[in-house]
Amino acid sequence: MQRVVRAQWWLLVGLLLCLPFAQARDDRSGNVLPLVAVASLPAEARDTLQLIKRGGPFPYTRDGVVFGNYERILPLQQRGYYHEYTVKTPGMRHRGARRIVCGAVPECYYSGDHYRSYQRIAEGW
Repeated sequence: MQRVVRAQWWLLVGLLLCLPFAQARDDRSGNVLPLVAVASLPAEARDTLQLIKRGGPFPYTRDGVVFGNYERILPLQQRGYYHEYTVKTPGMRHRGARRIVCGAVPECYYSGDHYRSYQRIAEGW
């Protein structure tokens, strides 16, 4: 009886130790991304959304290219599903760090830190 209790105790300890790692994987899968209202986005992001909706023209040659989702933060999809667009950053001479990544529009995500984190843009824009 004591062996069974000890084995169950070690199983419980093992499961509890794995819990933080399982949660971290869930957070990076794209299933638990915060939602952001279009009105809460920077004005430049709202401008980019309108360009996406109209199909361009886009100010940067890299706008509309396939986004690989190598960080695996967004929901996993087949290659070619996501496309990235630059969100202008005032005062920057280059593209800066802000992006919008879209799957099947209106499924779009905003990243203000060059793909380290995302917010799902609320639909209806």
